[in-house]
Amino acid sequence: MAKQFPQLEPAHREFIQRQRVFFTASAAATGHVNLSPKGLDALRVLGEKSVAYLDLTGSGNETAAHLLADGRLTLMFCAFEGPPLILRLYGRGRAVRRGSAEYTRLLASDFGGVEPLGARQIIVLDIDLVQTSCGYGVPLFEYTSERPTLTKWAEAKGPEGLDTYRRKKNVRSLDGLPTGLLDEEADGSGSPTA
Repeated sequence: MAKQFPQLEPAHREFIQRQRVFFTASAAATGHVNLSPKGLDALRVLGEKSVAYLDLTGSGNETAAHLLADGRLTLMFCAFEGPPLILRLYGRGRAVRRGSAEYTRLLASDFGGVEPLGARQIIVLDIDLVQTSCGYGVPLFEYTSERPTLTKWAEAKGPEGLDTYRRKKNVRSLDGLPTGLLDEEADGSGSPTA
């Protein structure tokens, strides 16, 4: 039932743009595998072989640590409304640091120049495989609204409080791996220098 594609087809792009939630999966060579839900209109299709999502401050920063350590990243989308479908994007990811030239360019070109309070980094996935599968086992859900909780939390913290929080909670992964979030120097791509 699964079908594989070397790149995003127009139908895949349309499907992605209709979804209200997606999931990220990453891992290093050892340690815990991370799986996270993402929403809040965070994802953009950059082209047939790449997507990016605006990553907001959260309780951990596992994806960034795993991308520094290994680079593998999978995104999964499920049809919770309409015809069943699961779409997975496999490839190599990287965290584009907030404030870097690439971050500023992506924010302007793909996110309308709007940086929500709590923005932490932009994760870019360079796709090497697209896979669809039936999704027959995914239940139907009705979307009602976005939760305002994360936005309210970030507003209550304010810019200084968010910076303090990231320094305390987002610099190392669950397994002690560095995330690169606060490295003092970065190369032009937004990735930490070696």
